[in-house]
Amino acid sequence: MTHETSTDDLRERLCVKTSDGWTLRPPGESSRGPRWVIVESMADLPEAARRHGIGEHAIALLLHKGPGAHPSSADHPLRARLDRSPDGEFVLTAPTLSFVEATNDVNTGALTCVVGKEVVLMCELGDADVIGHAVEKLTGGYPVPDEGVHQVLAAVVLSLVAEASDVEIALGDAVADVERLVFSSARHHNPLEKIYDLKREIAEARRALGPVTSVLPELIAEAEESRERRHSQPWLGRAVAWVDRLDKHLDGYDDLLGDMLSVHLSQVSVRQNEDVRKISSWAAIAAAPTLVASIYGMNFHHMPELSWTLGYPLAIAVMGGVCFTLYRLFRRSGWL
Repeated sequence: MTHETSTDDLRERLCVKTSDGWTLRPPGESSRGPRWVIVESMADLPEAARRHGIGEHAIALLLHKGPGAHPSSADHPLRARLDRSPDGEFVLTAPTLSFVEATNDVNTGALTCVVGKEVVLMCELGDADVIGHAVEKLTGGYPVPDEGVHQVLAAVVLSLVAEASDVEIALGDAVADVERLVFSSARHHNPLEKIYDLKREIAEARRALGPVTSVLPELIAEAEESRERRHSQPWLGRAVAWVDRLDKHLDGYDDLLGDMLSVHLSQVSVRQNEDVRKISSWAAIAAAPTLVASIYGMNFHHMPELSWTLGYPLAIAVMGGVCFTLYRLFRRSGWL
């Protein structure tokens, strides 16, 4: 199933159902101007590209035959590249990001675009729904730079970066929640697992964003080589700066989590020391009456106070006094 659209009137049109799929033009309207084709399966993308006039060199990249061919797996989230064919067409693969708030998980997907002179074909895998947000951007009257098929590409790239920005904001909120947990006075909370989980999710997000930073400059170079597309460079430059800023924020979150991990381990060490001091204090308090009782338990014939009437209560009083004195001393020193 494919979706086709003309970028001449993307801003004014909404998606409607047709007999052979979905389109961004009303049924029966002539197919003028560049088209946007959305393919649901990566396996169908080469055939769809051939059907819409994409050259064999670009199709060979999709079929994994030749220099710079894309990976054989469609859901290759950590691989991003831009390959140009001798015909001037290019194939773009970029990772996508989405965030699951219930579990604080970062999910990665993949977006593959084939850009020709009059048609752009796309296939997206994952939960980010970058293409859906791009459709909203193009049909909702929002300002989108560039023109023709490159306007569609601009909407998709900007939507991809916007989704990554939403993931970065959600990760920032999750880091703030963990920070409150680390400095909570309640001792039954153990944020260690949450810290490690968030560090892992941040690392996954950075691995997905890293390749995007290498692809966007290649798009800038492609625009620089085309005299007709000089105006594409400003929005591409803003996208590069945006991605760099997101990566710096994620790096800051990772450093903050590392600091929180150190603080938490220090707190655990301090609490363990406090527990050891309390145990030692009570052990010393218990040792005093044990020592006196053990001496009197030797049952020697010549021992003091054995024949006294007040000997037993005196021994008990001495043991209690020693325990009370030790308790006051430990309380004053902060051990109890």
